[in-house]
Amino acid sequence: MIVAVGHDLIETARIRGLLEREGQRFYRLFAHAELAYCAQLTDPIPSYAARFAAKEAFQKVWSRPHGWRDVWVERPRTLGGPFPYASPLLGFAPHIADEMRAHGWRAHLSLTHTREHASAVVVLEQVSVERAETGPHDPS
Repeated sequence: MIVAVGHDLIETARIRGLLEREGQRFYRLFAHAELAYCAQLTDPIPSYAARFAAKEAFQKVWSRPHGWRDVWVERPRTLGGPFPYASPLLGFAPHIADEMRAHGWRAHLSLTHTREHASAVVVLEQVSVERAETGPHDPS
C-alpha cells in the first residue's frame, strides 16, 4: 500500500550557483557515495541536482527532522549487461532505517535530469502488514 508520495523539481542553475557561492561547504550536503559517483562525471551538476531533489522529495514523505547526509542516493554497480549501474536507491542513516523497518515501510526512488532541470520522486510503500500505519505523520 502506498503511504506517501514526494516529488521535487529543481533548476540545475540553482545547484551550480550554490556550488559557486558555498565552495567546499556545498559538498557537505552529500554522502561520500554521492560525491564519488558525481566526481567521475564530465558535468556533475545535473547529478548533484537530482540527488538534492531526492533529499527534498524524501523530506516531503518524512515529517521527522534529519540531516542532509542522513538520506542519500546509491547507484549500485551491476554485474553485467549494457549499463554499469543499477537503478538508484535511497540509503538511510541507521535511525531512519530502523524506523522504516519498524513501520514496515520501503522507499522507492525515481530520478531524471536534463542540463536545465532535475527531478526526483519518492514513493513510501507499506510492505509489512504487521503494523499498519495511517502514514509517516502518525505519531504512534
